[in-house]
Amino acid sequence: MTELLEHDAMTCRACGNEERASEGYPCITCGTFICQICNMRGVEKCKACALKDKPMPTWLAD
Repeated sequence: MTELLEHDAMTCRACGNEERASEGYPCITCGTFICQICNMRGVEKCKACALKDKPMPTWLAD
C-alpha cells in the first residue's frame, strides 16, 4: 500500500496551533493563515500585525 505524503495543515499565525488549511481565514492586514478557532474568538490579525497596531506608551514617545 502506498503511503500518502500529503499534509493539509498550516500553522495558525495567531495561536501557533497546526490546523487544517481549508478551515482557516486570512489575516485582514497581511493575509497569513489564522485558524477557525481564533477567528470564532474574534481574532482578525496575526500576532505580528496585532503587535504593530498596539499604541506606544506616551512616556516612551518623549
